[in-house]
Amino acid sequence: MANNNENKQNQLQIQLKPEVADGKYSNLAMIGHGPNEFVLDFIFAAPGMPQAPVVSRIVMTPENAKQLMYALTDNVQKYENNFGEIKQKRAPQGGFSNN
Repeated sequence: MANNNENKQNQLQIQLKPEVADGKYSNLAMIGHGPNEFVLDFIFAAPGMPQAPVVSRIVMTPENAKQLMYALTDNVQKYENNFGEIKQKRAPQGGFSNN
């Protein structure tokens, strides 16, 4: 059985830098994958603009991508339990897509 000191040593300290804390707005995501990684590009597509910049790219292992999928599913369910069903204005591929 682990003692309290061992538990404190095993805790991960998350650091949120000020330049990251504000976040980036994204209304489009592209997801690609190879045998060893998933690549998630988060994009901001402004109406009437011919170009849409990638505001953030995240590269993950397949295992971490699956953990993210489960975490998102769990959080969407919790959100809908508190605030009601999230209505989609268009088909899911209209805002977020996969390759």
